[in-house]
Amino acid sequence: MKALLACVLAFSLALPVWASEAKEGEEGASQPNYVNLTPALVGNYGAGPKIKYYKADIALMTMSKEAAGRVSFHEPLIRNQLIMLFDQQTDESLNGVENRENLRQAALKQAQDILNAEEGKPLVEDLLFNNLIIQP
Repeated sequence: MKALLACVLAFSLALPVWASEAKEGEEGASQPNYVNLTPALVGNYGAGPKIKYYKADIALMTMSKEAAGRVSFHEPLIRNQLIMLFDQQTDESLNGVENRENLRQAALKQAQDILNAEEGKPLVEDLLFNNLIIQP
């Protein structure tokens, strides 16, 4: 009787561990992964006699670790295209929440276009500005 009670107790203690392992396996495929573009993008933008600077900390969101690895592999090309995009900006296109959202969407499209050309699929679900500093 004691042996049976000990077995039931042992299995009941192990049940939550088995359940959490199964749950982790299910969630691993669909959890977001973030690829931070480090160091931050820093450069100047606009035309005119006054030099204007920006600093952008950017993260790219993917939905798998494999996609995050492929995005990291293509990071130099993505960084180049994003720097070229920021270089084309003006004071008007960087001021205001709506304009910055438009810039974020354009940057996301640039990253997805690059990955689509290189990998055959966009891989990046979203682009986030962790920090965006503009010095006009």
